[in-house]
Amino acid sequence: MKKKITIAIDGFSSTGKSTIAKLLAQKYNYIYVDTGAMYRAVSLFAKNNQLVGVNFFKKEELISRLSEIALSFKFNKKLGFAEMFLNNENVEDEIRTLEISQLVSKVATVSEVRKKLVAEQQLMGVNGGIVMDGRDIGSVVFPNADLKLFMTASADKRATRRYKELNDRGDKVNFEEILFNVQERDRIDSTREDSPLILTNDAVEFDNSNMGIDEQFDRICALVDNLIVS
Repeated sequence: MKKKITIAIDGFSSTGKSTIAKLLAQKYNYIYVDTGAMYRAVSLFAKNNQLVGVNFFKKEELISRLSEIALSFKFNKKLGFAEMFLNNENVEDEIRTLEISQLVSKVATVSEVRKKLVAEQQLMGVNGGIVMDGRDIGSVVFPNADLKLFMTASADKRATRRYKELNDRGDKVNFEEILFNVQERDRIDSTREDSPLILTNDAVEFDNSNMGIDEQFDRICALVDNLIVS
């Protein structure tokens, strides 16, 4: 019987972490958890309650209201993946906007927010058979994960991907604004005091600036197959 392993995928924004994680979960029949969606949902709660904006952040008030936030994933058979619910409301589309992308790095720097979400994430993966992607999965959430992957790509390539994604959705976006957002998120994610984005010594790094999804997926599946039969 093949063993169920824990797969941790970390990396910069717009490096295809979620795409690869979903494909792995489908292939191996694992649970997929998009931790970025969880931070985005908290950011949406903060925005909707006037606790955060581009030019302000009521951090202490957000901390005092964390108990009001209930997060859950519900599998959508039609789409083939789990959608994010905030207090029993489907917010999958609302959390994917550029506005939330601009706010999430602020919210994600708050230690109390990270502690709440990390505890929930660790409970989800207690039995293995899980693929989780984010910024601190291999370093904090699952430091003993069976397989750790770290995804990276040039900022320009990532901004181009994000621009296309939002444009295809019908969002009116500006490439320079997206590039700035990507670079700013890199800076904040890499330098924050609590759980910064780092490449751990035992992670396999994938620079996909010039690598397609299929090639990347095949290489990663080879790593997974080697672990589940060993």
